[in-house]
Amino acid sequence: MGSKLTIEDIARLAGVSKATVSRVLNQKSNVDPATRERVLRVINEKRFVPSITASGLAGGRSRLIGLLTPPLTWPTISEIMHGVAEAIERSSYEIVLYSIGRARDHSDILDRILDMRLTSGLIAILPGQLGEHLVDLYEQGLPIVEIDDQEPLTPMPWVGIDNYESAYQATLHLIRLGHRRIAHIQGPSDFRCSRERQQGYCQALLDQGLVPDPELVLQGSFEITSGRICANAIFSMSADERPSAIFVGNDQMAFGVLAVAEQHGIRVPEDVAVIGFDDIPLSAHMRPALTTMRQPFHEIGETAVELLLSLVDPQFSVAEAEHVQPFPPTGVMEPVRFYLPTHLVVRESCGSSQRISMSEGS
Repeated sequence: MGSKLTIEDIARLAGVSKATVSRVLNQKSNVDPATRERVLRVINEKRFVPSITASGLAGGRSRLIGLLTPPLTWPTISEIMHGVAEAIERSSYEIVLYSIGRARDHSDILDRILDMRLTSGLIAILPGQLGEHLVDLYEQGLPIVEIDDQEPLTPMPWVGIDNYESAYQATLHLIRLGHRRIAHIQGPSDFRCSRERQQGYCQALLDQGLVPDPELVLQGSFEITSGRICANAIFSMSADERPSAIFVGNDQMAFGVLAVAEQHGIRVPEDVAVIGFDDIPLSAHMRPALTTMRQPFHEIGETAVELLLSLVDPQFSVAEAEHVQPFPPTGVMEPVRFYLPTHLVVRESCGSSQRISMSEGS
């Protein structure tokens, strides 16, 4: 019977207003301690379970945030979601998860979900083909924060890293170790992050007086198999042509490089140094352990939540958020973008104990 009680029932039994019960349920500080204790006692005695959706709609705003993700098996998604979950736990909101594949345009499915009006806003992780549709929804008034390094930047608030500068620093590290012939295995050419990392690699070479060799830039797909294919091509070069170091566009392709090096009897890092990108959990456990540019996936998830809450909830204090600064004043048209710092995690695969840190502000 307790599960059928409403906020109105709890307010009547506790002798307070519905607004007071709502403030207690949302853990607001502006409630007299004795009143709070009385309301909580009634809630416990009646085993009242509040409806997040109903309480949100009653106040004109849902207490649910939508999280749009690619397949959950992708290696970086779990860390981002961990950060999202921790930030949500510090708020009065809950998450509704929508995991959508990339084989087709899911805009019709997303529209049906949003038509239910259960969510106050949306965090979109690598939305792929849905990107343009999300821009339309954002321009129609739906609060959206995007986590994306694949598609062109949009007017939507965005959280991510500086791929260009991160790749620049990774390549510079290899140059400082004395390498002059440095290969690069890039990700899909239609991904923005792939292009930016390739540009950062080339610029680091140019700034150090080295001419990028097109023969040393190989096309991968961000998958282990493509890393193996590219590594076979590199290790098939003659001794004079073969690079002494490889900057790989992500860790998974770097795993393929390490595997092929072992098959060819090529020692890492003695014969060739290898640097990856991402620092996914397996990277520290490869043999040799992989040097890689670490993306702050956990912090990206936290920041996206804090950024979205500052859009959808006037009660949310941006000043108390750990990662987000206030939005620009009304009328400022510049898109809101937050670039979180990356750092190079140096392990065995590049043969150096040096550590480079970099930080890009928003």
